[in-house]
Amino acid sequence: MRTVGDIMTTELLTFTPETSIHEAIKALLDNRYSGAPVVDADGNLVGVLSRKDCLKIVFSTSYHGDWGGTVAEYMSAKVETLDAETDLVSAAKLFFASPYRRFPVMRDGKLVGQVSRADLLRALIDEA
Repeated sequence: MRTVGDIMTTELLTFTPETSIHEAIKALLDNRYSGAPVVDADGNLVGVLSRKDCLKIVFSTSYHGDWGGTVAEYMSAKVETLDAETDLVSAAKLFFASPYRRFPVMRDGKLVGQVSRADLLRALIDEA
């Protein structure tokens, strides 16, 4: 059976905690991504920044027009991940039980890719 590692995207847009939130929002919009992993200088996954996080920032500060800072201030630090060896059926069950559109994919404790609902749907249709 195929695994998440077989279907994941490996060319990722990533941010560092020090990335400007303005730069991060622009990158998400320009690349049409719904979110991206946040990694430290050693490549360790430390968070995820989603368009939803960005929308909250802009909405909550729109009255004052005073917003800025770094990705670290706004990212979700609690990150649910999938192991690269997770089979597609188990991954589908996790997507059903979760509000997330994508999961970072880990192998031996390191970020190796990302899998989205669309990636999984394409793979399952190919196998049908």
